[in-house]
Amino acid sequence: MAGSDSRPGKTAKNPGRAAGSTGKAAADADRSAKDKAPAASGVHRMKRSLYETELFRLQAELVKLQEWVRAERTRIVVIFEGRDAAGKGSTIKRVTQYLNPRVAQIVALPAPTEREQTEWYFQRYISHLPAGGQIVLFDRSWYNRAGVEHVLGFCTKEEYGRFLHQCPIFERLLVEDGVLLRKYWFSVSDEEQERRFRSRLEDPMRRWKLSPMDLESITRWEDYSRSKDEMFVHTDIPEAPWHVVESDDKRSARINMIAHLLSTIPYQDVQRMPIALPPRPPAQGYVRMPRDMQTYVPDHAGSLRARAH
Repeated sequence: MAGSDSRPGKTAKNPGRAAGSTGKAAADADRSAKDKAPAASGVHRMKRSLYETELFRLQAELVKLQEWVRAERTRIVVIFEGRDAAGKGSTIKRVTQYLNPRVAQIVALPAPTEREQTEWYFQRYISHLPAGGQIVLFDRSWYNRAGVEHVLGFCTKEEYGRFLHQCPIFERLLVEDGVLLRKYWFSVSDEEQERRFRSRLEDPMRRWKLSPMDLESITRWEDYSRSKDEMFVHTDIPEAPWHVVESDDKRSARINMIAHLLSTIPYQDVQRMPIALPPRPPAQGYVRMPRDMQTYVPDHAGSLRARAH
């Protein structure tokens, strides 16, 4: 170890094998492929330099929004819905990249438990709604019932009809209580979705993103389209309208979604009290425990540096 930690202590047993270059090579290749890959017909990809400059500017505004939310004790709910591989998750990552996870929380619920299946449908989502000073981003939400549950037969016709009736009521109650509710639907073409599925199949770092249920998106494309259209008819209400994000180009989708979200909230730049580091007090006789009495992780980074030289 370098500096003050150069003296070795005990090392943990069974250190992991040195990581190979496969992961980095795959990541670099994936990044290069994304830059060079053709988008769906008629779609122009946003240049990386332009994208990264604007993304960073918008992320700085998101930090301002976060501080305003904390100061004003505001409650914000952002719903991300859309086709599989439409770019919801990657957009959420960019939204939260520089935010405090105690303020901006991501909610991605698994399939309901046996107990939850007996509850009022909206009940398991209510416990995840924000308190004052919080932002909650739902990576899929109660709209599962109008999409995958309805299309794949995981709910009855009666449950589906009840959802379409109750959902606008539920959302109006949230808005009436002061929650700022924003709903985004990420729209991707069948051509681009299939391209992304194939890319995941060939990428060992992202293959976990594909499941048999995801592949149903291909064979049931029109069923999902009809389901989405009916969902919009019932739930695209003035109090909580849907905002469609064209996402064949992921970079443009992220920029458009974040810019729109910021434009719909009247946040202000909150002036924070200046902070100064206090002077470090003089030593008072503390003696550090001998290093050989502690278990250190192996210096894997050091072995890589040695091999590089």
